[in-house]
Amino acid sequence: MSKKKLWSLALLTMLVLSTILAGCQSDSSDGNGENNGEPKILVFGRGGDSVSLDPATVTDGESFKVTQNIFETLVNFGKQDTEINPGLAKKWEPSEDGLTYTFELEEGIKFHDGTDFNAEAVVANFERWANGSGEDFYYYSSMFGGYKGDEGHVIESVTADGDYKVVFKLKRPQAPFLKNLAMSPFGIASPKAFEEQGEKFGDNPVGTGPFKFVEWKRNDSITIEKNEDYWVKDLPKLDKVVFKAIPDNSARLNALNTGEIDLADGVNPADGKSVEGNSELQLFERPSMNVGYLGLTSTRPPFDKVEVRQAINHAIDKQAIVDAFFEGRAEVAKNPMPPVISGYNDDIPGYDFDPAKAKALLAEAGLAEGFEMELWAMPVPRPYMPDGQKVAEVIQSNLADVGIKAKIVTFEWATYLEKARNGEADAFMLGWTGDNGDADNFLYVLLDKDNIGSNNYSYYSNDELHDILIEAQSEVDEDKRNELYGQAQEIIFEDAPWVPLAHSTPLLAGKANLVGFKPHPTGSDKLAEVDFK
Repeated sequence: MSKKKLWSLALLTMLVLSTILAGCQSDSSDGNGENNGEPKILVFGRGGDSVSLDPATVTDGESFKVTQNIFETLVNFGKQDTEINPGLAKKWEPSEDGLTYTFELEEGIKFHDGTDFNAEAVVANFERWANGSGEDFYYYSSMFGGYKGDEGHVIESVTADGDYKVVFKLKRPQAPFLKNLAMSPFGIASPKAFEEQGEKFGDNPVGTGPFKFVEWKRNDSITIEKNEDYWVKDLPKLDKVVFKAIPDNSARLNALNTGEIDLADGVNPADGKSVEGNSELQLFERPSMNVGYLGLTSTRPPFDKVEVRQAINHAIDKQAIVDAFFEGRAEVAKNPMPPVISGYNDDIPGYDFDPAKAKALLAEAGLAEGFEMELWAMPVPRPYMPDGQKVAEVIQSNLADVGIKAKIVTFEWATYLEKARNGEADAFMLGWTGDNGDADNFLYVLLDKDNIGSNNYSYYSNDELHDILIEAQSEVDEDKRNELYGQAQEIIFEDAPWVPLAHSTPLLAGKANLVGFKPHPTGSDKLAEVDFK
């Protein structure tokens, strides 16, 4: 080969190598947009898929995890508490009698579809919810006493006073009114979008929040992206968030370790120490405001007998469950609400683990030989119950010891919730993470007769309890409210519609370079300030 050809070949080889090296250098990035201006993408691993992305139609935390970042409410909770702060409303004024609230709205805000956020949009949202039924807007009924035309409906009217002022008139004072408005289900949606899309709005949500909906791959992932026109300056910091469903807690943590995800919800309590010992990860503790429970559908024989419900309470070894599955990051529950909630009644003795007492109560109910039942176990890990299947197995064994044969069954998550809400379960494992830090959000929402078919899955009804809870809602004196809630818990304890199991401190884990993430006690985390350092 001639020298000229050799020189040409060498030059060509150098050009190819330099191109390859340049390509390698330009692609170098950790995947989170820290280098070369690439997009900052957070992959958030969670235990299950959402049910819907219309927050007004759902009751599950997996849905609110996403909608909390697409929609905004009139008022906000604090970053890690339930104190009331401005939101879409920059200020508000209650009347002296507590029957009128006037809200002054932020101006210049657009929904993701380009339409204007204003007073008429707020009115349209509340009209939509108030004209609903028990088949759709469950939370609205639970928090505001029913729908338009119902005797217990708290809201008399919602009207626009100009473009940026909204006036709420109530039929009676409601102590937790502002806290109710701050809850995820009452995110303000684009009227144009929900009017045009109807029932399909939950598949194509449109709000004013820091992120816009992009794509939903069922049982896999939901993607939201930065709202470039967001009204709060310099937010959000991330360009995109992908919520990835990984049902198994251990598999989700493994995905964090391998770099498949950046943030993992639902870390097993047993894995907490290993996360803390890993310099590439960080452990987050969500402030505890929850209860995990076994609900007993009180309209289904033999659970319509109070002795049977009390017997099951005595049959279950709650301390053993907490010791085995929560690794010291939970306490045994004796009430339907956690001790951090004002009005908690610590004088309630709780049902001690006493199989002999359980057998005696079954005999008293005419069931000395026991009976057969179905025990529904959650198909997904929840903050208040890391492993529903294994806990169900312990409960099954406890019940067998007193002569009750329990068959464990389960369903896909959305189906599980729907069937339990319809009263189809004998006994079902479920739980609740408080929405607003008020006792009303536990006792009235979960156990009042008004909410049978919505959030009262146990179909429990007690008229005396109902009167006390409505009085407590309307009472503005905190001491008097707490006294009423103490009485309410005594009634619930005697009637035993649930077996309260545990109040947990839920764990999350994230990459060490993740900053700005503040787990909220409600379980609905705002991601606008999250970033990678």
